[in-house]
Amino acid sequence: MIFSWILLGLGSLLLAATVLSKVPLHDWWLRACEFPRVQILSLAFICALLSFFSDPAWQGTTLVICLIVVVVQGWHILPWTPLYPVQMQKAEQGDGDQCITLLISNVLTPNHQSEALISQIQEHQPDVILTLESDDWWEKKLDEALADGWPHSVKIPQDNLYGMHLYSRLTLHDIKVGRLIQEDIPSIHGLFELAHGQKIRFHAVHPRPPAPNESESSLWRDAELLLVSRQIAENDGPTLLFGDLNDVAWSRTTRMFCRVSGMLDPRRGRGMYSTFNADYRLLRWPLDHIFTSEHFTLGRMQRLKHIGSDHFPILATLCYRPSRAEQNDKPTPETGDKEQARETIQEAKANPEERND
Repeated sequence: MIFSWILLGLGSLLLAATVLSKVPLHDWWLRACEFPRVQILSLAFICALLSFFSDPAWQGTTLVICLIVVVVQGWHILPWTPLYPVQMQKAEQGDGDQCITLLISNVLTPNHQSEALISQIQEHQPDVILTLESDDWWEKKLDEALADGWPHSVKIPQDNLYGMHLYSRLTLHDIKVGRLIQEDIPSIHGLFELAHGQKIRFHAVHPRPPAPNESESSLWRDAELLLVSRQIAENDGPTLLFGDLNDVAWSRTTRMFCRVSGMLDPRRGRGMYSTFNADYRLLRWPLDHIFTSEHFTLGRMQRLKHIGSDHFPILATLCYRPSRAEQNDKPTPETGDKEQARETIQEAKANPEERND
């Protein structure tokens, strides 16, 4: 009897988390329910199997509850599995001079295993490197290792876990350091120039996460992402957005960001490439992102090795192929998306005194 009650209680908790993830509010504990969908699904599946060994009086109820959770959670994460059609087409041979390889790494400010990251940079030779949470110490180490091979850079060392450093082999144009919603949260915006002269607009971001020790609301994270999505939508040219979004690929906000901006997620139909938490195999989800406009195809994408941070680095090669844009499955806004984005941005800007919760 106790075993049956435990299973029923667990199933009910998993169902509650599943329902709460759908509540359209910005409270951190509600938005946190969007993160562990894989873990909730896995627990519900195990609970469903164990229900066959429980008291027959409660077996049916427990099984139904757990199967509802499995179906709902599975529906949310299915697009980020190989069982789903790809959103972004695979690159073809001969695209080399039109490709750009990005390496994104949240280094974790207290982590001083710089050689673990630098050795992977030297191995993969990306065109562009973005580090998050990098401070003065990291800047010194990165400068020593990368200044010759990656002569173009943007450096924003900060000791509040929101420093950013961008190193590039490609010439940079019109660089702007933005503080879009919160004054202590920087972002980098500008243009890359490919070898054949094509300029690619980019946005590098790292908004603050909704968490008890960071912000009690996801409002300002959501507003920053949606503000950039509107900026991207206003520009028809080739565009990239990358960084640690502190949001999962399947969240309400990230999916709205993609619909409003029209950006593609190269992971859709391929896999999750979960980058956080690097230290706990059973508690991982995709927080570090690379999104592209429809002008690109995907050469490769991979999660790199542990560097001592709580994030894995992620690497992607994107090839500029505007002639294949129609082959990509570009997302489009749903009814109410643009209005909801506008209201979220206005609400965040109207409450500056709460930004540093």
